[in-house]
Amino acid sequence: MLWSNGVDNWSKRRVSTLIPGLRPRPAALHRVGRSPARTCAGTFVEFPAHPSSLILLAAALLLASCGFQLRGTATLPFQSLYVQAAPTSQFATQLRRVVRTGSGTSITERPEQAQAILQIMNELQEKEILSLGGGGRVSEYQLRYRVSFRLTDSKNREHIPASEIVLRRDYSFNDNQALSKESEEALLFRDMRNDAVQQLVRRLQAAKLQS
Repeated sequence: MLWSNGVDNWSKRRVSTLIPGLRPRPAALHRVGRSPARTCAGTFVEFPAHPSSLILLAAALLLASCGFQLRGTATLPFQSLYVQAAPTSQFATQLRRVVRTGSGTSITERPEQAQAILQIMNELQEKEILSLGGGGRVSEYQLRYRVSFRLTDSKNREHIPASEIVLRRDYSFNDNQALSKESEEALLFRDMRNDAVQQLVRRLQAAKLQS
């Protein structure tokens, strides 16, 4: 997208979501006196070399591209929750933090203390070749993030049967940019984990606990 006030090149600013693997030409950026900044989602924000008038806009764009936004308060149908997961699960750590800070539900340290028990049964990151380029080199991958879960109560009554959240992201690959592509892959998996946490919170909101 392009915004312009039609006055001069210094007041123009552009936000462009790039096709993975593409980059703006540095020479072109130098000619118009712009400085590119890459956001978490692979988006480049370009603004004038004197951006004092654009600080608020730039901050808002950067935060939005990183997946940060005010989600509001989630009303869960139970007062306390125990999250059963592997100790190293980043998904479970993030979910606990979201529930603590974004709802009136407390997170307990022991399952017998909780009104509901969320079991994170599996968490997988998968990578699959989508297409090959010249010489049989990989030109595109698909990433998948899977989380399996189940919700019960202290009496082992099931309120959400074993379910799975699956998210997918495609991205281009270039052997000559291996290090930057590894960083892009990590960001895409983090973005999918964020989305999966929000999806699971919405499913917990819709759960119907038996009295």
